[in-house]
Amino acid sequence: MSSKHATFLPSATPPAWLGVMGGGQLGRMFAHAAQAMGYKVAVLEPARDCPAGQAADHLLCAGYDDPAALDELAAQCVAVTTEFENVPAQSLAHLAQRIVVAPAAECVSIAQDRIAEKRFFTQCAGQSGVLPAPYREILSVEDIAGIPDDLLPGILKTVRMGYDGKGQVRVTTRQQARDAFENLKGVPCVLEKMLPLAYEVSVLTARGADGQAVVYPIAENVHRDGILFTTTVPGPNVTAECASRAQAAALSIIGQLGYVGVLCIEFFVLQDGSLVVNEMAPRPHNSGHYTIDACVTSQFAQQVRAMAGLPLGETRQHSPAVMLNILGDIWFNGDDDPLEPCWDKVLALPGANLHLYGKDDPRRGRKMGHVTFVAPTLEEAQQHFRDACVMLGIAAGRFRG
Repeated sequence: MSSKHATFLPSATPPAWLGVMGGGQLGRMFAHAAQAMGYKVAVLEPARDCPAGQAADHLLCAGYDDPAALDELAAQCVAVTTEFENVPAQSLAHLAQRIVVAPAAECVSIAQDRIAEKRFFTQCAGQSGVLPAPYREILSVEDIAGIPDDLLPGILKTVRMGYDGKGQVRVTTRQQARDAFENLKGVPCVLEKMLPLAYEVSVLTARGADGQAVVYPIAENVHRDGILFTTTVPGPNVTAECASRAQAAALSIIGQLGYVGVLCIEFFVLQDGSLVVNEMAPRPHNSGHYTIDACVTSQFAQQVRAMAGLPLGETRQHSPAVMLNILGDIWFNGDDDPLEPCWDKVLALPGANLHLYGKDDPRRGRKMGHVTFVAPTLEEAQQHFRDACVMLGIAAGRFRG
């Protein structure tokens, strides 16, 4: 697949302006990385009090499809990226008529649509060696009658706008699938076979316009209620052979996509050791936050390099790391009145790195920040993670490793 985008400059050198579509925490961390490298950052986002807007040099407060705002962003910036996958692809295509856009609109549009994404992964399998889970497209209630018996139990997922476990329902019978489809308002879905999962990994990779591609160490992830709870690198369960296969598959996929920028691909590792590709995010990823404190080049600095036409940075990990997602729940601990967590105690732990996202309204389930624990050994990082969970009132549960 070839990407259609504006011709890339040999390099966009500081103090050039770089643009971000989206005002969330990923845009905020991108702005910090770009500014550290001497760039100016403009953010296009409809919400005025947004995490990225607090850090940006210029905030364009407008809708993602506002023609005047898009033209203003294009006039100010030499290149634009996105910090979440649900920015209208048409807006990226509009920008690409005038300036560099990375990733390109057609790459983002594939990641926005589970059907398009699964079809693309299937097309890639001849070279990547990895298939998605067996699935069927469910576009009407009549499609449920035709699903094969071995596709159940499964997970019914909306084709668009699903993230952090939203738009997903586990079903064991056709009747449950019908009920779930109706509860999801009959929007297009896929029914994906539930597989004997051992654990999940994510592979962070990046590619430049010149075709240079790099891949980061494998991250092993644990989710709770569909939201990432913790990421551990190196993954305690990840074998060298599994890591090699996942990295090779990710490099194959990003190459076949003709992608420019940072791309995260999630894989399932099954109980028999086989690998299944799940989904991709056309941006830096929650599971890649460990790179800020544990790698030579963070995923956000890598995003700056790729979109600015600079050489990609070294992905070497210099310290074992455990990343803990911080949700708004810990501000409450059973009380209705929010209380600031004990950051002083957490930061007294060796190797603790706190990153808060500038959100002043803690809510249950809302991502407020993360803490990354780095240490000379993985065992030490895991222990500091456990200690922090006790301090913050988080049930750490059984920790893999």
